[in-house]
Amino acid sequence: MQLKIYNSLTAEKEIFKPILEGNVGMYVCGPTVYSNVHLGNVRTFLSFDFIYRTLMHLGYKVRYVRNITDAGHLTDDGNVENDRFVKQTRLEKLEPMEIVQKYTVDFHKVLDMFNLLPPNIEPTATGHIVEQIELTQKLIERGFAYESNGSVYFDVLEYNRRGLNYGELSKRNIEELFANTRDLDGQGEKKNPQDFALWKKASPAHIMRWNSPWGEGFPGWHLECTAMSTKYLGETFDIHGGGMDLKFPHHECEIAQGKACNDAAPVNYWMHANMLTMNSQRMSKSTGNYILPMQLVTGENDFFEKPFHPSIVRFCFLQAHYRSVLDISNDAMIASEKGFIRLMEALKVLNSITPDDTKQSGFSFQDWKSKAYDALTDDFNSPVLIAHLFEAVKYIFALKDEKETISSADLEDFKSTLNAFVFDVLGLQAVEENNYEKLDQTLKVLIELRNQARRSKNFELSDQIRDKLLAEGIELKDGRDGTTYVLN
Repeated sequence: MQLKIYNSLTAEKEIFKPILEGNVGMYVCGPTVYSNVHLGNVRTFLSFDFIYRTLMHLGYKVRYVRNITDAGHLTDDGNVENDRFVKQTRLEKLEPMEIVQKYTVDFHKVLDMFNLLPPNIEPTATGHIVEQIELTQKLIERGFAYESNGSVYFDVLEYNRRGLNYGELSKRNIEELFANTRDLDGQGEKKNPQDFALWKKASPAHIMRWNSPWGEGFPGWHLECTAMSTKYLGETFDIHGGGMDLKFPHHECEIAQGKACNDAAPVNYWMHANMLTMNSQRMSKSTGNYILPMQLVTGENDFFEKPFHPSIVRFCFLQAHYRSVLDISNDAMIASEKGFIRLMEALKVLNSITPDDTKQSGFSFQDWKSKAYDALTDDFNSPVLIAHLFEAVKYIFALKDEKETISSADLEDFKSTLNAFVFDVLGLQAVEENNYEKLDQTLKVLIELRNQARRSKNFELSDQIRDKLLAEGIELKDGRDGTTYVLN
């Protein structure tokens, strides 16, 4: 089997050739921990968790590095008041590292809930200040960076003068970038509008600051990932992943920094996960089309009719290819729940199947297995893999009804292969005996009994049902469209 990966740099699927045979170095941009992780982040990290699991299943030894950005950095307008950490420390009246700890814990809690494997190494930006200062000094020495008023900037124009190509990943023309961009730095520190900060002088209002050869300041966002990825994976490594929104400028700047420092492309395969929408609209706090991951699982939201188990959410997410836009909705989640339950039922049925070596089956297990692996190795095509799993589900229920047969040799291989795809590769977890579905059905019955009591003006019984459920951590919510429940 040959693994093919879509490389964002070349915009083509390429046969994967690791630098060191049998080994993979993979870096994924982690969260900036100033607030709760959102569903779009979860989609990205879940996509790379599936990729990580697949690589290991295919026999590769993987060193997976995913960073934590715990140092504040300025937005493009250079205004310290827009630093996300500064804003959050003032809002919550906490120290910066209290903010970091609070939201790093939240990040890990959410990812554990969705059964994401931890990376092999999880470095922090604040833990690698020395490396970032050293990289900045090297870029200055090589003529790719310059100091200005205590800050240091990468010289994009000089980079291109030397025959390099800033814009190669995002396919942007550098001349157009210069023509269409005004200098957003009010102090006029930059030589060129597209120059980006490697080190920024800290203003009196900036809380997170470190000593450097250029005075007190803090590292640039793009520099953090170059320092951490190259330290743990080398000057050139196999795979770099992240969300589509990081392609420009973040990943573009990483390529420039890597080439300018080491005279080599830092990454062989760039991979980008696409965005998540809800009800066909972009998720946004400003529009109200927004929920947190935990709210989807507990049901404490106004968009979904009930809570959904984390494995069902994971299953829903994996039904879209990582490079495709994923849209979630109430109908999509309900459909995913039904599919998930049927898949789990099929696995239970498979354990009770008796082989029959006397009859020929119309289902070719080996052909099915080959097609499933073709999907897996074709740029990690999870939706096609899942489609093949449901071909297997159909076959399993035909075995149960004695409409099909399977040989002894194929049965054991079938069990191990199917379980590996479902639990090891897709990372799903069985919901014990469909207790989740049974709870949902039970609560619907209780809600209907309460509605009958209310219609009969038996408010004592109605309130009793509500209060007893609340005591068990189940809150009923009455609305224009009926009664829903929230698991607290």
